[in-house]
Amino acid sequence: MSDMKLFTSDEKPTWCPACGDFGILASLKQAFAGLDLSPHDVLLVSGIGCGSKMPYYMRANGYDALHGRAVPVATGARLGNHDLRIVVISGDGDGYGIGGNHFMHVIRRNPDLTHVVQNNQVYGLTKGQYSPTSDKGYISGTSPDGAIEMQINPIALAMASGATFVSRGFAGDPKHLTQLLMKAVRHRGYALVDVLQPCVTYNKVNTYDWYRGRVYKIDDESGYDPSDYDAAWGRAKEWEERIPIGVIYQEEGRPTYEEQVPELQAGPLFRQPVERPRELLESIKREFI
Repeated sequence: MSDMKLFTSDEKPTWCPACGDFGILASLKQAFAGLDLSPHDVLLVSGIGCGSKMPYYMRANGYDALHGRAVPVATGARLGNHDLRIVVISGDGDGYGIGGNHFMHVIRRNPDLTHVVQNNQVYGLTKGQYSPTSDKGYISGTSPDGAIEMQINPIALAMASGATFVSRGFAGDPKHLTQLLMKAVRHRGYALVDVLQPCVTYNKVNTYDWYRGRVYKIDDESGYDPSDYDAAWGRAKEWEERIPIGVIYQEEGRPTYEEQVPELQAGPLFRQPVERPRELLESIKREFI
C-alpha cells in the first residue's frame, strides 16, 4: 500500500464548503494508495464542471478535455499506453448530457478504464440549472415551473447499453466509496461509478440527509449476486424510497476493446518501434494513391 499523500497536490480546491466533491477527492486518493499505485501510474481525464477540476487537485498525470469529451480522450490514451490506470472524471451534465453519446459508445467498446460520474443532479458550475439526472418537476433558475423532461437513470442506461461493471457510490460515505473505486479500477473493462454527490449550494432537495435516509449497501445483502443480470436490473430501477449503492452489476471475462484491435496485438503503441506506426501509415496512404 502506498501513501495517499503522494497524490496530494499543492493546489487548493475552490469548491464550496461541504461540497460532495471533497469526499470523492479523498476516496480517489485512498483508493489509489490502497491499490499500491504511484502518481505516474495514474491518468485522470476530465471535462468541464465543478468535479472536473479533479486533475488540478491531485498529483498524477492529468488531461482536461473539452466539455463532454473526456471519454474519447481517455480511450485514446488507453490504446496508446496499457500500463496506465485511466480514470475519467465527469459531472452528470458532462458525462450524461453533452457527453451522453460518448457514454453509450464507450460502453459498447469496453476499454479498460474507470468512469467516475459526480452526479449532483444539477449544473453546479453554471449556477444551478437542472441536469439530465434532475427529477421531473425540479425547480431551478431556468425551470421556475419545474423541469418538464423525465430524468435519466444512468444505472439502467449503462446496463441496457451492455456495461460490464455498473456501480453507485455516495460521497457522504467515503470509506465505502473508496472500496468501490478500488473494485472499479481492478475490473478489466469499462467500469461506471455513479457517485451521488450533494451540491450544497444549488440542490436543496438531494441533500446529505435526503440520501442518508434512502441509500443502502447492496454489498451487505447476503445472497445478492452482481453477475445476475435480471436481479441487477431490478435494483437498477430502484430510486426515491430506496437507493442501492455498491456493485450493482458485474460481468467478467468479456474482451476489452484494446485486446481486439489488430494493430495492438504487438503491444501498446508506446512500446512498439517507431518504424512500425510509420509503416502502417505509409501502407494506408498507398491505398488512396
